[in-house]
Amino acid sequence: MSKENPMREIKIEKVTLNVGVGETGEKLEKAKILLERISGSKVVKTYAKKRIPSWGLRPGLAIGLKTTLRGKQAEELLKRLFKAVENRVSPSQFDKEGNLSFGIKEYIHIPGIRYDPSLGIIGLDVCVTLMRRGFRVKRRRYRKAKVGKAHRIKPEEAMEFFKSKFGIEVSEKKIRSFY
Repeated sequence: MSKENPMREIKIEKVTLNVGVGETGEKLEKAKILLERISGSKVVKTYAKKRIPSWGLRPGLAIGLKTTLRGKQAEELLKRLFKAVENRVSPSQFDKEGNLSFGIKEYIHIPGIRYDPSLGIIGLDVCVTLMRRGFRVKRRRYRKAKVGKAHRIKPEEAMEFFKSKFGIEVSEKKIRSFY
């Protein structure tokens, strides 16, 4: 009767929703309304850092929005977001630290969110950051330290976590053919 080490338990640290509009104005306001409806939390603007004259970008221009959810609220939203991608993710969507990122092309695929003609069709990006107990050592102010190699989350462990907790299928997506 062996008990698993509680320090090895994987948890969801945060879920970040991101919408990149690319310009300021009406589109940005519509995306803000959408993100607030989906998440039920405060939305923060993201700003351009580089000047790209051909795209009309300059430093300090608001071009996107993001919001971060933690705890039970993040897990409940994540269940709905996984349904929008048919509970299927690709192994290439995991980074080397085990975090998961995927996109949703149209918000109308999310269960519980209805199409609003005044908003139009907007897509969003979802980033899920995982952690273990003890990861605080890399962010604390006093005596910062690196997380040891054996304690980091490997992509395979993250895939297994999502399979067991959310019932996600991790496989290469098949290209849909309309012919």
